Amino acid sequence: MNVASIDPRMGSDIVAEELEDLKQRIIANMQNAKAVATGNTIRSLHVIRWPFGATLESQQRMPFGVLETGRRGGNVPQPVIHGVPVGFAAIIYRWMQAKGIHATDVPKPKNPWMVSTISDQERADRSLSFAIATSIMKKGTRLYQDGGRDTIYTKEIPVTIERVQKRLGMLVQAIVVEQIQATIPTR
Repeated sequence: MNVASIDPRMGSDIVAEELEDLKQRIIANMQNAKAVATGNTIRSLHVIRWPFGATLESQQRMPFGVLETGRRGGNVPQPVIHGVPVGFAAIIYRWMQAKGIHATDVPKPKNPWMVSTISDQERADRSLSFAIATSIMKKGTRLYQDGGRDTIYTKEIPVTIERVQKRLGMLVQAIVVEQIQATIPTR
């Protein structure tokens, strides 16, 4: 490797490659933990390259840490999708649909003569989503109540840091060796 041919972006490439590998391990961990419903979080993960570095970012509105900590109880900010406010129960309803979760006890309407625009099953599912959302707002998710986990990304980050340090160290060592060899006169 000629010192003159060493591009400073080589270090950036190493970081980007390792972050791409980290992203794949995080995705595999999410799938193994059954922490994937719609796939939006997975699709939101991107390695962004910079001239002299790279970052792994989630472009999801939800804080990424919730994958390991769960959501604590408390007020829920009302998200906006395409300019329309969407309630927490609606988010839970979409999550239920993505996971294939349905209410098993489908009650008949209290007023059978009323015409409904939705099926009895959908009404029961929406009712269940409201109950789940209310429970989460009061008590937090089961993951939060159980103390969370560290199996999605926490254990993967030190591995990635070690690999980046090792690879960058090897690159710097090669540069230093070449520079020393270039200064030694040949006979």
